[in-house]
Amino acid sequence: MNKTIRRASVFCLLLVAALLVRVTWVQAYQGQALADDKHNRRNLIGQYENPLGNIIVGGEAITGSVKTGGKDFQYKRTYVDGPLYAPITGYSSQAYGVSMLEGVYKNILNGSDSRLKTPMDILTNKRAAPGNVLTTIDKGVQKAAYDALQGKQGSAVAIDPATGQILAMVNNPSFDPGRITGATDEQAWKELSADQGKAMENVALRKPQAPGSTFKLVTMAAAIENGLVSDIDAPTGIPGAYTIPGTRTALPSEAGNEACNNVSVRTALRLSCNNVFAELASKLGQDKMRAMAEKLGFNTETATPVTARPASKYPSAKMSVDQVAQTGIGQFDVQATPLQMAMVTSAIENGGKLVAPHMVSEVTDSGGNVLESFKDPKSDQVMNAKTASMLQDAMRTVATQGGGKPAQVAGAEVGGKTGTAQRGVNNSLSPLAWFTSYGKRDGKQIAVAVVIENSDTDRSEIGGGKLAAPIAQKMMAAWLGK
Repeated sequence: MNKTIRRASVFCLLLVAALLVRVTWVQAYQGQALADDKHNRRNLIGQYENPLGNIIVGGEAITGSVKTGGKDFQYKRTYVDGPLYAPITGYSSQAYGVSMLEGVYKNILNGSDSRLKTPMDILTNKRAAPGNVLTTIDKGVQKAAYDALQGKQGSAVAIDPATGQILAMVNNPSFDPGRITGATDEQAWKELSADQGKAMENVALRKPQAPGSTFKLVTMAAAIENGLVSDIDAPTGIPGAYTIPGTRTALPSEAGNEACNNVSVRTALRLSCNNVFAELASKLGQDKMRAMAEKLGFNTETATPVTARPASKYPSAKMSVDQVAQTGIGQFDVQATPLQMAMVTSAIENGGKLVAPHMVSEVTDSGGNVLESFKDPKSDQVMNAKTASMLQDAMRTVATQGGGKPAQVAGAEVGGKTGTAQRGVNNSLSPLAWFTSYGKRDGKQIAVAVVIENSDTDRSEIGGGKLAAPIAQKMMAAWLGK
């Protein structure tokens, strides 16, 4: 063998050896990583080669699977009352991925979670039978909110204050997730994505907005906790003709300067007197206001276990004295979701204890064995029980004598707070109409928050009591009437 052939042979042997080393490395060390790679189409195909597990409401599946007749994707997701439950389920799409509970529990629902595997599944490397996700949603409360929101753009959330269970979460407009479950639903996706995706926007969880006068509950809680208010029926000494501190700008109240002159905190909450709560916030200062807001969940991404983000916001950056005063009435840069305001009212109704809100009670395997349970959620005493009692007392006055009258439920104790929040440059957009309330009867309790972004109501008639309170009433009646 001449020198040239020998060198070529050695080089070829080295190439073969390098190839063997590479193959061994890929199979032994990188195989699992490549198999799990999100760009591996086989994984996506595998997710839909069998029926998916289900999301459960009240013991009934609100999801299903149907055969496609296709070679790769043999099944696709189906939904029962898709628009009704879309804010909870989200979607499971062969082309566009997953969202909400479909996304958080994707591996449970498609059988790839390691906790689902039996010894035989492990031996055969077979995908396990899928598990199920049991929600805390109450069908009656969910349907009541959905029906009441028709014809309006907005959102509503209900919580059981004692357990933290989310009983309802509704957005309108909503969407039918069943339209985009297949691999060829591009036109439906384009339609739902139009107008910046508002049809699929989860206002309840992920669109913080100015809470308006509903935030006065937070201001009042801070004032009581910090000793600024000890008697909700004592005159405050705050003039009705009020100028925002540090400015020459008058701050009017809808009830009028005379009606809000030197009133008690109870009366100020009933009439929604801006002067009283702006002055309380000004006296408390930014740090004490923010501390109270953060105890109630502001500035924190709330796990539901579907995370609510961006977080509801009370400003952390240094504010001027006039800006602090404006936060006292839920304006300036305060932002909240309906979930957040329902949490505020939930803590008030529950004696000052805030139980972590959640929309899933259990996650099970195909045989019903519990893999995860959320029946003992975290709770925090965010205000004194006496403070909560004083707030409840004042909120009852709003519901019996003030703008919250439309929220009354026969035979139940109801307390509430209305809110109207200005929007846009020079108030160019329609105001937000808010209402938050609690109701209790015969050992059952519920906390609700509703926001209406747009309706066919004349601008002069937009208000939380007129637009949002009747929706809250139907939700509370659906729960308390059982």
